Amino acid sequence: RMHVPMIQFKKRTGRTFSLKIILAVCVLVITMIPLAVQAKFMASYFRQSQIEQEMIEAQNKCVILTNKMMSSDYITNINNNTGNPALDAELNVTANLSNGRIVVIDGSFKIIRDTFDVAKGKTVVVEDVLKAFNGETSSRRNQEKEYYSVTLPIYKKSSAGAAATENPSENQVAGVLLMTVSTANMNLLEEEVMQKAGFLQMVIFCIVVCIDVLLVSLLFKPFKRLQQQLNIVADGNLDQEIEVDDYKETQDISDTLSRTLGRLKSVDQSRQEFVSNVSHELKTPITSIRVLADSLKGMEGAPVELYQEFMEDISDEIDREAKIIDDLLTLVRMDKSSPDMNIATISINALIEQILKRLRPIAKKRNIEVVYESVREVQADVDEVKLSLAITNLVENAIKYNHESGWVHVTLDADHKFFYVKVIDNGVGIPAEFQDHVFDRFYRVDKARSRETGGTGLGLSITKNIVLLHQGAIKLQSKEGEGATFTVRIPLNYIP
Repeated sequence: RMHVPMIQFKKRTGRTFSLKIILAVCVLVITMIPLAVQAKFMASYFRQSQIEQEMIEAQNKCVILTNKMMSSDYITNINNNTGNPALDAELNVTANLSNGRIVVIDGSFKIIRDTFDVAKGKTVVVEDVLKAFNGETSSRRNQEKEYYSVTLPIYKKSSAGAAATENPSENQVAGVLLMTVSTANMNLLEEEVMQKAGFLQMVIFCIVVCIDVLLVSLLFKPFKRLQQQLNIVADGNLDQEIEVDDYKETQDISDTLSRTLGRLKSVDQSRQEFVSNVSHELKTPITSIRVLADSLKGMEGAPVELYQEFMEDISDEIDREAKIIDDLLTLVRMDKSSPDMNIATISINALIEQILKRLRPIAKKRNIEVVYESVREVQADVDEVKLSLAITNLVENAIKYNHESGWVHVTLDADHKFFYVKVIDNGVGIPAEFQDHVFDRFYRVDKARSRETGGTGLGLSITKNIVLLHQGAIKLQSKEGEGATFTVRIPLNYIP
C-alpha cells in the first residue's frame, strides 16, 4: 500500500473578524481622535485667550479708575466722609459689567469701598496688596477657584496738580484698587464651544464613515478578486490562473500562489505517474512469468534442460518482483511522518570498506576497478543500515552504468561539521536535461539499459530520502559520455 501525503486543514476555532471592519474602525479612530483632541484643545485655548483678553481689558479699566481716583483725591475724600458719588457709580458699573468685584484699600490696609458692600472696614494684607503699596501692578489667575484678580496702586494727588501717571515714581501710594472677576461663566462658554464642535464632529464623522466605507470597498476589490480565483482553485480547477497585480502585495501573493499551484500540479502529476509506474513495474514481471509458464504448458516432451532454463527465467522475474516490492516498502517506511532512525556513532571508513568489499566481485565481472580513498578517520551519528543502503545504491549504479574496464572512485572526507562521500565513475554519464529528474521514483534515463541491469528506478529516490533523513544533502554533476559524480554531505552529529 502506498503512502500518499495529505494536506490537513485545522478546523476554525473562535470568532474571526473581517479585515474590512478592522481597517474601517482604525481609519475612523485615527480620524476622530485627533478631531476630538483638537476640539478640546481649541475650546481650552479659546477660553484661555478670552480670559487673558478680559484680564487686559480689566487692567485697562482699573488704570482709568485709579487715575480718576488720584485726580479726585478719592481716598482722602472717603476718609473725610465727603465721598464721590459719580466715581462710586462708575466703580459699580465697571464691576457689574465685568461680573466681578472691586474693593478700595487705604493706607492702613482697611477696605474703604466694596462694590458688594460686605467687607467694608475689614483689613486686607495679601501679597498683591503689599506689592501695590510698593508701586507694583499685578495680575493673577486662580484656576482652581476660577477667578482672576487685578491689583493697582492709587497714588496721592501731587501738590503741583500734575497727573501721577506722568511720573508715578515721584508720587506716594495712597491706597490700592483690587478687582476680582469670576471665570466660571467661561466654563459655560467652553461647553457651548464643545457642543458646537461636537455637532461639527458628528457631521465630519458621518462624512468620514461614508468615505471610509467607499475607500475600504475600493481597497479590497483586488483581494475579493483574488478570493474568487482561489475559490475556483478550491473547487478543483488547478489550471486557474492566479493573477491580481493591482498592488505590490497582491502581486506577491499571486506569484506565491502560482508557484504553489505549480508545485501542487507537479505533485499531482508525479503521484499519477508513480501509480502508473508502480502498476507497470509490478505487472511486467508477472506478465513475463505468465508468458514463460504458458510456453511451458504448450510444450509436450520438452527436454529437461529447456524446463530448467525456463524455470531460471521465472525465478529471475520473481526475484525482480521481490526487489521492486522491497524497494517500495523501503520508500513507504521512509515516507512516514516519523520514520524510525536507529542512530549510533560508527566509523564511516569501516562502513564504506564493508560496502565496497561486497560490491567488488560485481565490478570484477566487468573488469571495473573500484578505488577507495579516505582522507581521515570519520566518526559520525548515523543510521548504519539506512546509510549503508544509500551508499550501496550509489556505488552499485556507478558499476552498472559504466563501460567495460572502467573505474569507480569513492572518497571520504570531513570537516568540523560534516562528512562528505563522493562516488565518481567514468561511465555513460547523464544528459543535462535528465539530471533534475534522476531522483524521481521509477525515473530512468535509459529504460532499456535499466531493465537489462535489473534496476527498479527507485534506488536514487531511496538514496535521496535516506540522506534527507540524516539532515544531509546530495548533489549530482555529470556530462553525457564522461561519467557522473554524486556528492553526499551529512552532519557529523545528528540532531533530531
